[in-house]
Amino acid sequence: MSVKSNIAKLGLTSAFDHLYKDPEKNLRDLMDWADKFSGGLYESQRTIIRKAIEDPDDPYYPYVRHVVNDIDPEVMKTAAVNFFVNSNLKSGPVQNKLREKYNCNIPWAILMDPTSACNLQCTGCWAAEYGNKLNLSFEEMDDIINQGKELGVYMYILSGGEPLVRKKDIIRLCEKHDDCMFTAFTNGTLIDEEFADEMLRVKNFAPAISLEGFDDATDQRRGEGVYDKVIKAMKILHERKLIYGISCCYTSANYKAITSKEYLDMIAANGAYFVWYFHYMPVGMDASPELLPTPDQREYVYRQIREYRKNNPLFVIDFQNDGEYVNGCIAGGRRYLHINANGDFEPCAFVHYSDSNIREKTVLEALRSPLFQAYHDNQPFNDNLFRPCPMLENPHALKSMVEKSGSKSTDMQSPESADHLCNKCQPYADNWEERSKELWEERLEEKPSLRKNA
Repeated sequence: MSVKSNIAKLGLTSAFDHLYKDPEKNLRDLMDWADKFSGGLYESQRTIIRKAIEDPDDPYYPYVRHVVNDIDPEVMKTAAVNFFVNSNLKSGPVQNKLREKYNCNIPWAILMDPTSACNLQCTGCWAAEYGNKLNLSFEEMDDIINQGKELGVYMYILSGGEPLVRKKDIIRLCEKHDDCMFTAFTNGTLIDEEFADEMLRVKNFAPAISLEGFDDATDQRRGEGVYDKVIKAMKILHERKLIYGISCCYTSANYKAITSKEYLDMIAANGAYFVWYFHYMPVGMDASPELLPTPDQREYVYRQIREYRKNNPLFVIDFQNDGEYVNGCIAGGRRYLHINANGDFEPCAFVHYSDSNIREKTVLEALRSPLFQAYHDNQPFNDNLFRPCPMLENPHALKSMVEKSGSKSTDMQSPESADHLCNKCQPYADNWEERSKELWEERLEEKPSLRKNA
């Protein structure tokens, strides 16, 4: 660790110790510390946070107090050091140097699937197609993280399958790599008191629980009693003052229900700290294109979430409609990459094509492979950041990259050609194009600084 990072880590720990002596009084001091060690980075974000700390009329004023008062202090300190110092201050210069040296993407986070197994059989879940035979060994996951840290990656996201089928190995990884931050997309049904106590012990694991409606909708898709199990898991986590959030996939069938104020208020009332919204992707031979939202429905989600943000204390991320904040597609190693349970390097969790495997290539070699290099050379895929994805909104781009790189489908059950997938997406892309132009022009009027991307 650099001298600057070491000083920042010690300073942040001391700043949090100071904060908890008198949280209300010392919040401003913590923000002053962040400004001092930021090196001028993330100025707009720091301005927003400072306003939330100081202005009682700001909708996130109570959210800041929720974070300070309802997260265990030691968990908060660990998460802050691992996320702010290690995943950003320490890692940023390393990643930038390697990007320049190798002329390729270097990710901020690595997403990997410990297993394809799952304890549920949810309707429409593409992961279920893989069955329960694929697993990354503990040693393989450990090696991926070791390689990742050499590249400056300290953020690790787990998916599946159901990653908590491997929860003992996950805790081992958190223990061994206590300088990293871990999260997982989980159905939540395997979170019990024992696992929550282990989370409290290691302090660097924060799950995102999948929930796509109230009790009837959840149980219809995931199975009888699943909703109650998820609410119980949230209660267990909240009682132990642990960090957790919710992951939602919106479709043409549920888009209104899961973006309603009633639904989001329920999530906030159960103590969650963040919500990730994902757009339905028609991946797999058995996918249902009719579940793709119409332009009216997607615009409804966009406006509903942004309106909720203005007045309510919950951190809500709209993955498909927030491209302006990350300059488009973040896949292909630009901000993250995916390693499936078979060890295949995939550019995205929703793009199941690969030309590399962990048993044949290092992480860096995979990032320099033809498929990942194609992502690097073509991002952003569209100047309109309401059309960020090379699959959903620019299917010609994905088809071209897969074909030119010689990549193959990684679906072990029913391989899907890029032609088949992109043909399903083309009508959606055509329908969304005109609406996205209108929304982008509207957004450029609201925020002229975005014109540099236009």
